[in-house]
Amino acid sequence: MNGRQAGNGRGGRWGVVAACAGVLALLVGLPVAARGRLPERVATHWNGSGEADGSMPLWAVAVFPAVIWVVVSVVALLVVRRAGAGSGAWVGVRAGLPAVGLGLVGAQAAVVRANLDVDDWHRAGSTDGWVVAVVVLALVVGGLVWLSRRTGAMPAAGSGPVMEIPAGQRVAWFSRVSSTAFQVAAAVLGFVALAAAAASLGGMTGPVLGTALAVAFGVASLLFLTLASVQVRVGESGLRVTLGPLGWPARRWSVADIESARVELRTPAQAGGWGYRIKEHGTTVMLRSGECLVVRTRGRDFAVSVDDAERGAALLNSLKALKG
Repeated sequence: MNGRQAGNGRGGRWGVVAACAGVLALLVGLPVAARGRLPERVATHWNGSGEADGSMPLWAVAVFPAVIWVVVSVVALLVVRRAGAGSGAWVGVRAGLPAVGLGLVGAQAAVVRANLDVDDWHRAGSTDGWVVAVVVLALVVGGLVWLSRRTGAMPAAGSGPVMEIPAGQRVAWFSRVSSTAFQVAAAVLGFVALAAAAASLGGMTGPVLGTALAVAFGVASLLFLTLASVQVRVGESGLRVTLGPLGWPARRWSVADIESARVELRTPAQAGGWGYRIKEHGTTVMLRSGECLVVRTRGRDFAVSVDDAERGAALLNSLKALKG
């Protein structure tokens, strides 16, 4: 049996749109912001010896990568619209777009840095080391996003606080909920981190300040992204709750560890706020108010706001009875 998966469709597509717009702003904004420190023509190509051997006017430096990004973004959005969120094509877009966007922004920042404060593009510095670092980072980011893809659980039937499990059958329940507000916050903070890193790479800020800002906003973005979604699975091995697109951190309980399972209606005020909340008598993962799956383990409660919590509680109670 499967619980509903909230926040994946329209919210995910709008997230892609926002990310595409942010990368476009950086591609155009970096050379424009540094135009007072760049030569009339900007070096854009280097030979094998690291010497500049090709150039473009400033407007072309801003427009050319932006056009490439617009084409890539439009194709990606058309693929998502045609295939639908959650499909294999959607997973590919999620992995490919960040890698391409990061690569283009990094390359643009490297070009700006190489041309900064030179009076003739022939004297621009080399970009070899920066480009290699950007390519490696883009591939790593794309790989991590690809690894974050999720699959569903095996179907079964049943409802209520306790359900009958047919002999010899394996059953599982899965549900996922995400927070659009946390996803937006993660995207905004991530954009600021990328902008700070690009400005530092482009030589427009000091390396210490740029790195500090990029790290601070990057860590904040990762925290919000981790708390933006929760996945809950109930099976014969027990209960597993994972956070974030990579499914980490995770908490697991065997069926023997769980004393009972129930469903409660809770609000963020009752939980002590949004996100991962730890209180005296238990812990709550609160992404939206309403139905929560609550399990009692060793005298403490663990609650998670998730759809279709009644089936998850019923399956846990039934597995507990069978193994009790």
